[in-house]
Amino acid sequence: LGPSFPTRRSSDLLIGIALILSWLILLLRYPAKALLVSLAAILCLGLVTLWVLWQDSQETRQLDRLELRLSYSPELCPADRPLQVQLHNGNTVPLLALQWRVAAYRPGDTVNLADDVYAAPRYRGPGELEAGGDWQDCLPVPPLRPGYRAETVEFRAEHLQGNF
Repeated sequence: LGPSFPTRRSSDLLIGIALILSWLILLLRYPAKALLVSLAAILCLGLVTLWVLWQDSQETRQLDRLELRLSYSPELCPADRPLQVQLHNGNTVPLLALQWRVAAYRPGDTVNLADDVYAAPRYRGPGELEAGGDWQDCLPVPPLRPGYRAETVEFRAEHLQGNF
């Protein structure tokens, strides 16, 4: 199954077409006023775009300050959850939520050996982690491709998503 995309209803399409036609009619009928309103709308849209880009870069910087280490540790963790997770929040603000995917690689290789199946475990961090705080837990190992064992691969956290 591929990714699911939202489908457009015909009413959404009709509303978009009506808005574009209205703007074109206003632009032809009242060019000076419509142009002024259009420039104001473009300016507002530009400000919103800048705000979103700034928020995204701030979130990326905060995620970069997290130290998330994964290690296969069956001697320290229960048998059903042998993947040890250690997280340090190097930010000045608390971490409210964190989720990620676990990838498995043979040392020196770039092919992800973790099977991305629907039944694979979902990985989430602590509910809230204060600035400068540490958290550790044991989690289940993701299913690996046939022929590979957890003790022969290194695990990495990828596609981090967090709220601060």
